[in-house]
Amino acid sequence: MQERVVDIATRDGNMNTYLFHPDGPGPHPVVIHYMDSVGVREELSDMCRRLATVGYCVLMPNLYYRKVRHVDLDANRLRDPAYAGQLELMWTLNRSLTNTMIVEDTEALLSFIDQEPAARSERIGVVGYCLSGRLVYRVAGAFPERIAAAASVYGARLVTDLPDSAHLLTEKIKGEMYFACADHDDYVTRADLELIASLMKRHGIRGGIEFYPGSHHGFAFPCRRLYDKASSERHWERVFDLFRRNVW
Repeated sequence: MQERVVDIATRDGNMNTYLFHPDGPGPHPVVIHYMDSVGVREELSDMCRRLATVGYCVLMPNLYYRKVRHVDLDANRLRDPAYAGQLELMWTLNRSLTNTMIVEDTEALLSFIDQEPAARSERIGVVGYCLSGRLVYRVAGAFPERIAAAASVYGARLVTDLPDSAHLLTEKIKGEMYFACADHDDYVTRADLELIASLMKRHGIRGGIEFYPGSHHGFAFPCRRLYDKASSERHWERVFDLFRRNVW
């Protein structure tokens, strides 16, 4: 497998992006793997490698590049009073991002993909967790001609009253949109998910919402305290099937 870091120019600076793809000759179908609130780390790199081993060219951008090039956060300590300073840093970085910013960043990623020999530029897949669960929902509507499949895994703040809320572009989505939802999640309400389901049905969007019984927010991350192996493996099966149908 090939791994490297590239700096992709955006409107706001250089976005350090981690690239993973098979050793074999390309171009390879592309998946953009957006980070969660804890940021780019080895745990996520391993998830990108899992996608790359079955043939994808995977890009994982550092979405916090406007403020930091690297961040070292331990998600399992976020409720530790002694870790309050790092928790505040995480929320500061999280709140610095808007859906509009990520659409602009994704535009830069797509421009890079168009010029990258290892990447096949059509029918792109995107996957996001927690923070980025809403981001992939937004970019699926912002780039309907490019995003063929999007997986939002326990996405947070999928519906807000902001003018760039992710759900407002639902009708523009042309690819398949899949939501993998934790059974117990403080970051999204059932009412929000019901609204999304109704929007998808109204506009004929392929895909749907699936709940993972007994699971908690964060179930897919192997290093997380709330990791649930059965639910995580089930989500991988769904993600692989989604991309195989639409991206390959």
